[in-house]
Amino acid sequence: MNALQAVRIALRSLRVNKLRSALTMLGIIIGVGAVIAMIAVGSGAQARVAEQIQSLGSNLIIVLSGSVTSGGVRMGTSSQQTITEDDASAIVREIPAVQAVAPSVRGTAQVVFGNLNWSTGIQGVTADYFEVREWPVVNGRPFGAEDLDGATKVALLGQTTTLNLFAEADPVGQIIRIKKVPFTVVGVLDRKGQNSWGQDQDDVVMIPLSTAKKKVLGKSNSNPRAVSAISVKVRPDEDMSEAEAQIRDLLRQRHRLQPYQDDDFWLRNLSEILQTQEESSKVMTYLLAAIASVSLLVGGIGIMNIMLVSVTERTREIGLRMAVGARGRDILGQFLIEAVTLSLIGGIVGIAAGLGGAEALSYFAEWRTLVSAQAIAMAFGFAAGIGIFFGFYPARKAARLDPIEALRYE
Repeated sequence: MNALQAVRIALRSLRVNKLRSALTMLGIIIGVGAVIAMIAVGSGAQARVAEQIQSLGSNLIIVLSGSVTSGGVRMGTSSQQTITEDDASAIVREIPAVQAVAPSVRGTAQVVFGNLNWSTGIQGVTADYFEVREWPVVNGRPFGAEDLDGATKVALLGQTTTLNLFAEADPVGQIIRIKKVPFTVVGVLDRKGQNSWGQDQDDVVMIPLSTAKKKVLGKSNSNPRAVSAISVKVRPDEDMSEAEAQIRDLLRQRHRLQPYQDDDFWLRNLSEILQTQEESSKVMTYLLAAIASVSLLVGGIGIMNIMLVSVTERTREIGLRMAVGARGRDILGQFLIEAVTLSLIGGIVGIAAGLGGAEALSYFAEWRTLVSAQAIAMAFGFAAGIGIFFGFYPARKAARLDPIEALRYE
């Protein structure tokens, strides 16, 4: 008996008991669908974290002012501006691993255009900030050295701020007022989206650092060169941890801190934090897939049970086939083909169910899902493997039946 004949016999046998075959496939359908849907949820979460990493800028370290102690009372983070523009210059000058730095100051203000106004974040930055954060200007121009040197009143708008002040109109060349100071909009920044803390990075107005200090946010009375943060971009081929340690040593030396004193600044390796989140997302994806795979195992056990019942029901048929010349491997192949056929049909229906489930989760639960061809292939291959694994024992049992005893079976 060739393979084609075996397939025909297997399909005919499955058609005889359509309801039983459908119920047997149900476990495989649910299992394959669940695996695809759960992997889609986990992959969507990983993709979201990857977007957040990209939106921050690659190889990024943030230096923030630390806490200070006054009269025995420890103040909170950034309670006093302890880092300066000079610190930023020293970092890029003395640490070879650093590609660029960008000191910045931050505040909040009401921005007015015509009869519209919007409360948003105001950031005073240098021209290098857009390189460090990998944040291009999509309309207009970025800041130049002349803007920083001359403390010119020019501004770049984030996408959210642009939408709330100008709707669909072109803001480039328009005059806005920040704390009653007129600024000319020279460009619009590309969309960044939310960061890992859920903050809208596009709800911002960027102005030159010198302008922010002199005309909008003001200077620190204790140190006019003080800034709120320093963004540091490390070269792609350099070790982030080593660069972070070098920055810490340099700043401690510049701030004249003794070995027993705590840092008066904070270092945040944002890429490392988000990479940790990505690893957590991967673990969650594997966990969800493993849980969903349990239903595939249950479906496989169902196939084995039904195939054992089928062997018992068809014992006389098996004996008759052996009596007219069928070999044990022919019987083995026939029942294996039946089991694999059940699994493959269930796998195909399960793929459709999984794709539909992922789409439903995305639509109703508003979860981001991402279905990959690898996940579909893995689930389908696993379904076929389940059919072979759990169908082998009943098939072998059928192949080892004694023809005389099988013919006598009632």
